[in-house]
Amino acid sequence: MKLTDINIRDPYILRSGEWYYMYGTRAETCWGKADGFDCFKSKDLENWEGPFEIFHRPERFWADRCFWAPECYELNGKYYLIATFGNEKHKGIQILQSDTPDGIFQIMTETPLTPENWNCIDGMIYQEKEKIYLIFSHSFEDVPDGDMCMVELEEDLSGTKGEIVTLFSAKDADWAVPIPFAKAEFGMDGDVYFTDGPAVYHQKNGKLLILWSSWGEKGYTVGQAVSDSGKIQGPWRHLDQIVFGPDGGHGMFFQTKEGTLKYLLHYPNRPGEEHPLLLNLEETELGLKATLS
Repeated sequence: MKLTDINIRDPYILRSGEWYYMYGTRAETCWGKADGFDCFKSKDLENWEGPFEIFHRPERFWADRCFWAPECYELNGKYYLIATFGNEKHKGIQILQSDTPDGIFQIMTETPLTPENWNCIDGMIYQEKEKIYLIFSHSFEDVPDGDMCMVELEEDLSGTKGEIVTLFSAKDADWAVPIPFAKAEFGMDGDVYFTDGPAVYHQKNGKLLILWSSWGEKGYTVGQAVSDSGKIQGPWRHLDQIVFGPDGGHGMFFQTKEGTLKYLLHYPNRPGEEHPLLLNLEETELGLKATLS
């Protein structure tokens, strides 16, 4: 099958050996009850096999919806799936583990890494020297400014240590606008912003970028923020250049076997039509820019 045949949101690719493994949110259960994650496999990024179920909700698991944005990382010979889970009260980020990139993945901890009284989505792992961090979005149900946050993880990823730090807020980006459906869908008054889908990129000039998604003038859009210090602690400032938009988002980047830098996101942002879209990604003087392959 081709990418256009795969109906997922929040796609993520891990290259391991001769295979590309692609993970994502099941589009058909994205906004309702959910029970698992799948992966797809390819050797050439053109022809894909799957889906292969890599995680299925166990009995008595606390979450029954919002199975979102699985990202797979290889660390010390193990594979870790960072994913969002939710119930009717809140959403949190949890880590699953497997010996292979195509599962089956098992739950590492009984509860999420993020605070129980927070709504948190779209986690990713970032390593800076000997420290490992979880970067995630503090969802707009709690913070209408749309905060991107970070917390240090234990070496074995079993928990967090230290205080949660806010890196930046969506409301401070000139290109971001309040979501137009806050009142109708969530009963929220006033200006409501959101962040999601963080991806950290090292520029050749030593600076650090976070690519992230929000709502722009024409819909779902990917923007970027820069840490001039080159450190994840920042300080961070928003860039004007849009990475991709409109109508597509929650992306990530990876290098192909040939060394080409690619950007993967879901497009269009319409239920039932979304699929992975693979783009070229290039550095410019104004930041990163994604273009059609």
